[in-house]
Amino acid sequence: MEDYRIVADEISADVEAGRLRPGDRLPPQRRFARERGIANSTAARVYGELVRRGVVVGEVGRGTFVRAGRPPLETALAEPGGATVDLELNFAVLPEQTALVGKALESLLREDVLTAALRPGTVSGSKQARDAAAGLFAKDGWAPEILFAGSGRQAIAAAIAAFVPMGERLAVEAITYPVVKALAGRLGVQLVPIETDDMGIVPEALEAASVRALYVQPTLHNPLGSTMDEARRVELAETVRRMDIPVIEDGIYTFLRPEIRPFAAYAPERTVFADSMSKRLAPGLTTGFLAVPAEWTERLAAAVRSGGWVAPTFAVEAATRWITGGTLETVERAKRLDAAERQRVTAARLAGFTVRADPQAYHCWWELPEHWRAETFVAAAARRGIAVTPAAAFAVVPGHAPNAVRLAVSSPPLETLGAALDVLAGLASGRPEDAGVE
Repeated sequence: MEDYRIVADEISADVEAGRLRPGDRLPPQRRFARERGIANSTAARVYGELVRRGVVVGEVGRGTFVRAGRPPLETALAEPGGATVDLELNFAVLPEQTALVGKALESLLREDVLTAALRPGTVSGSKQARDAAAGLFAKDGWAPEILFAGSGRQAIAAAIAAFVPMGERLAVEAITYPVVKALAGRLGVQLVPIETDDMGIVPEALEAASVRALYVQPTLHNPLGSTMDEARRVELAETVRRMDIPVIEDGIYTFLRPEIRPFAAYAPERTVFADSMSKRLAPGLTTGFLAVPAEWTERLAAAVRSGGWVAPTFAVEAATRWITGGTLETVERAKRLDAAERQRVTAARLAGFTVRADPQAYHCWWELPEHWRAETFVAAAARRGIAVTPAAAFAVVPGHAPNAVRLAVSSPPLETLGAALDVLAGLASGRPEDAGVE
């Protein structure tokens, strides 16, 4: 083996063992050659070999840096499955967005700016941060106060903690976001499932319940994919006013349907709107937002502080730059096109089945054929290397789940998504006894 490959093996081993970490800068090639006692030409070949292997990346004018690890390759969709095509978790990261996100942070890396961004976080952030976030949410006269949390989940947790004391009752859709079920359990809150129809929660059913607050997903409901029309939003707003209860609106997917007014715009005096950067940009960018009525600001702020859910200053400042610099708008526009294309693929591959989905959503709700049970179908899909979520994960009352699965279509490459959907369609067209599930 040539000497340069031996040296490249040593550097690769340092990366694998964590002695060199993603983002670490390697010495300039001439210095590297001196330190290793090798020729400059050999050092150049070492660096070239490391680039070829994907261990490092060279940036013109900056140097050579250890590259972040790559995700595992998708499974070939053969039985039995090893790695999975992930149709469970719903995080869209577009290939072109990383460069945009990174470029927007350049001003944050100036020493004086970075020093300020590394100070302890506050729930209210800076005025610039509040103004930037308010610009995302303010619509048709709705101009809320803005608070920051570490993530959208933390924002929801803080809102629940602020309005529903331990042992009290929180109204939710009968099929709801699973994390809310977990949060309620942690906070000692009892969930009360409320009937829904194609337009979402049924106001009459809510009014018949004795609850302290309502958690609701009016736009692109997860997992059902439904969106309330304006008439239902008006009716629900009137209902919660009569009941005199606060509303926690989960707006995590509203960026995919920006033309729709949030429920908070219909009942601004009693709605807390929760959102985050995780769906808008990427799963590792979790900064959460609470858009709240002015009179509830301190109440919500106290809940965020007491829960330990304050967002780091660096995260808030980064989010501010993504908003004000246009990065967020560019990525959101691209994601809307991406989601629409994925729904077209899904509709084509699952034609003939009962699938509910908004044409702009990143997920869909599949009501399975009668001869399949959801858990059996999930197991059969897993044997073929495809992960999907059964309806039971979303049902508030155990044992009362529809015979359905949710498909999250945002993560796999389009070609892989299409192939996975073909496999699932083939499964659903057959019978469980033919699928090898015992």
